Amino acid sequence: MTLTPAQQAAAKQTRTVVHGAGEPTHAVIWLHGLGASSDDYPPVIPYLGLSNSRTIRFVFPQAPERPITINGGMVMPGWYDIKGMDLVDKEDLEGMSESRATLERLIQEQVDKGVPTSNIVIAGFSQGGAVAYYTGLRYSQKLAGIMALSTYMPFAGTAASEHSGVNVQTPIMAMHGLHDGVVPLSIGKQSADAVKALGYTVEWKGYAMEHNVIPEQLTDIGVWLNRVFEG
Repeated sequence: MTLTPAQQAAAKQTRTVVHGAGEPTHAVIWLHGLGASSDDYPPVIPYLGLSNSRTIRFVFPQAPERPITINGGMVMPGWYDIKGMDLVDKEDLEGMSESRATLERLIQEQVDKGVPTSNIVIAGFSQGGAVAYYTGLRYSQKLAGIMALSTYMPFAGTAASEHSGVNVQTPIMAMHGLHDGVVPLSIGKQSADAVKALGYTVEWKGYAMEHNVIPEQLTDIGVWLNRVFEG
């Protein structure tokens, strides 16, 4: 895949952190939200309570800079454009397709380094979670898990015909703030239910928070990752 200049610049900002000793056998690719940075989530790793029985490579990619319509065309890090508040206005197929290709390239990079897809979790917060949902449902190989934080499932109308079905048995963790003013709780729950309706296994957790991440949630993420990687 040929990268655009913006994608090339973003790729240089990818952050990698390894938990454990030795060569990584597992990986988590974790996408940030709109206007955020690849530096956002590396600091949380020590708070996850991860097992030391395996070595995990965490990959935190940086979204390219792009104009975001809902923010008056302001240029900021984004995985796709958002034209309005409702779900249809959030569906930028060109941007989502580009970000899906980026995520699939990052998965392949881990495979090339010796980590099988069945040992890879794809994760994301808000926009990043939407990309994880979109890519994970359509991905052609078995993944270890999908983690969707404070997000929604984009392109629900085409998911039934486009999902590959390969990851129907793959654990999916959906977490959401009960007071989220950016991605309303109802949309997050509706999305998780829509994924379940396709036959996928989705675990849903709500937290007394807004559009953010809290310590209690980090503990639960670590428990879930330990369980998923044991499988």
